[in-house]
Amino acid sequence: MAYDVTQLRALIQRLRSPLRLAVIHGGDKTQPGAVIYPTHNPRSTKTYHTVAKDIAEALREVGFEQVSLLADDMTLPQTLKQQGIHLAWLNTGGVQGYDPVCHTPAMLEMLGVPYLGHNPLNSSILDNKHAFKRELQALGIATAPFMVAHPFQGPFNPQTHPQFQRLFGDYRGAFVVKPVSGRASVNVFVVDEVEGLGEAVANVHRLTANTALIETYLPGREFCISVSGPILHREGVFENHGTPFAFSAIERVLEPQERIFTSMDAKGMSQERMRLLSGEEAAEGRLRSQLEAIGQEIYQAFNLTSLVRIDLRQDEAGQLYVLEANPKPDLKRPTAHSTSLVAQGLEQHQMSYHDLILSLLGDRLHQLLSHQPHLIPHIQALIRS
Repeated sequence: MAYDVTQLRALIQRLRSPLRLAVIHGGDKTQPGAVIYPTHNPRSTKTYHTVAKDIAEALREVGFEQVSLLADDMTLPQTLKQQGIHLAWLNTGGVQGYDPVCHTPAMLEMLGVPYLGHNPLNSSILDNKHAFKRELQALGIATAPFMVAHPFQGPFNPQTHPQFQRLFGDYRGAFVVKPVSGRASVNVFVVDEVEGLGEAVANVHRLTANTALIETYLPGREFCISVSGPILHREGVFENHGTPFAFSAIERVLEPQERIFTSMDAKGMSQERMRLLSGEEAAEGRLRSQLEAIGQEIYQAFNLTSLVRIDLRQDEAGQLYVLEANPKPDLKRPTAHSTSLVAQGLEQHQMSYHDLILSLLGDRLHQLLSHQPHLIPHIQALIRS
């Protein structure tokens, strides 16, 4: 079928009744029937059920009549088949095992179920900080110097490690040691002296049974920028901006003596912990433009097809460096008392939470209809019926 973006509003209106959507949250490996054998997940476990519920409720509120909330576990393929799900929305970090963020998109591709979320390769690259940073270096995008220490290579000794000496031999500042795959700033250590690196690396190995990343500590301000595809919904209309949509440029406010942002598990996200960059002052406007440009460059260079949040930090001279990417940023619905780093800046663009949900859904359908219609014959049949 022929398609152009001016048809998107009418197509989504047509799909609101017949389209069967599933919002998928992380499974619980301790539940009977969830997995064959419960094993280890190096990424600290979280089901994201509450946020998945927010997304599902928003989809119902904008008119979709058949929305299911499903757990990401061994039962998922059969449930998708039984319910005749046409399109999945991924809000899961995986269940267990290594590189769990890529497991579900890989399974859905095998099953032939289209989804909103990053493809398996990008999911894994974005979630593995060392792989992501290597790609950044190849692209010429600034990121702090780093190396990794693998647990099966024995205790880490910076004094005798040749790569460490090549990279950091003349460096006399602090280091950050963290898991290569993680969430919410869990198990992240600031190490002031080289002599403390061995213990910090050993702690990451012990806590995660996974690779540790060692990078130079950046003492400046910390920021994040959210980026999605070019299709936006606002004021009842879908628009194609032609370039990735960069929004919610935010400074993460550090408290006195807080050298890295405290884990959201220990201290929930609140209005006091973030500051939206308004751009009203010239310097702040330039900073916001820099953040947006970096986010858009990453989105295009990695050929991303779903929402991502990029975290950055300045050095002592104010130079921005990319810290990491979050392939599944928090899509919590804002309330009077809490919000998310993604949703905080929507009002700057005359958008609501519902607009964001429709933008992400519309952008994915636009991608599929424009470039990969062979993946969605079942959805095209719904549109024609």
